[in-house]
Formats: sequence, structure tokens, C-alpha cells
Amino acid sequence: MRKSVDHVNHKASAPSPDEDVLEAIHTVMHLFRSRQHRVLKDGEHDVSHMEAKALGFFARHPGATQSDLVQHSGRDKGQMARLVGGLRERGLLDAVADESDRRSLRLSVSPAAREIQQVLGQQARRLSAQAVKGLGADERAQLLQMLARVRANLEQD
Repeated sequence: MRKSVDHVNHKASAPSPDEDVLEAIHTVMHLFRSRQHRVLKDGEHDVSHMEAKALGFFARHPGATQSDLVQHSGRDKGQMARLVGGLRERGLLDAVADESDRRSLRLSVSPAAREIQQVLGQQARRLSAQAVKGLGADERAQLLQMLARVRANLEQD
């Protein structure tokens, strides 16, 4: 059997130092998300990354609407409608009609979803501690400052 080679994630030429920085950030976040995803897949609820993000949004903003999630995520309205519908069908999101506009639903996480959020939170704290192990307080503060500058640069028009 012939061995397949992944050419998709490899560049023909060496990346520039600027690209190295963003590639390193991407790699760190990919490792974090893959570990989080493994916890989700191995748990009693099979929850995707996007589903976990949506549950996190409604956990932080109980009573928010699907439109609020669309605005926050920047994702397609149809995609978010399918995602929210699936979470409601599985009993992970509770919905109550808005008192001032009965067409609009106010969403919040169910007790089962809160349990998922707790597991994810515990895992995130473990992974965060593992990620910065060996860094002193000054180094962590310096890293946060540098990442804030990178973010600010990307947010400029």
C-alpha cells in the first residue's frame, strides 16, 4: 500500500519570521482545541467544537437570542439556526419566548449543558496550567502584552 503525504498544510518555501509567529499561535490553539475536543468526544455527550462555543456563549449570556449569537460569532445565520436547533433538540438549550416579541426566543443552557460547561472549564484550566508551566509571572504578563499587540495590529483597518 502506498503511503499518502499531506501537502495541504506544507508550504513550498520556508515561512517568513512574521508567518512563523502566527503559525506558532495557530499551532498552540489547535493543540488546545484538539485536547478539548477529545474530552467532548470521550464524554457522554458528543459535542462539536462549534456546539461547545455556542453553549459557552449562552452560558455567559443567558437569555440571549440566536441573532445575538450570529452577531457575536460572525457566522452565517442559517448555520447558526441549524446549530441552535440541534442543541435544542438534544436538550442542551432551553428556549423561552421573548415577552416583548413572541417571535424571538431567549436561549439559555440546560442543566445537562451546564455539566458539559463544567467539564470543559476544568479541562481548560488543566490545559492552561500545562501550557504555561515553567513560565514565571513576568513572562506570562509579557506574553499577554505581546499577544495583545498582535491582536491590536490585526484589528486595525
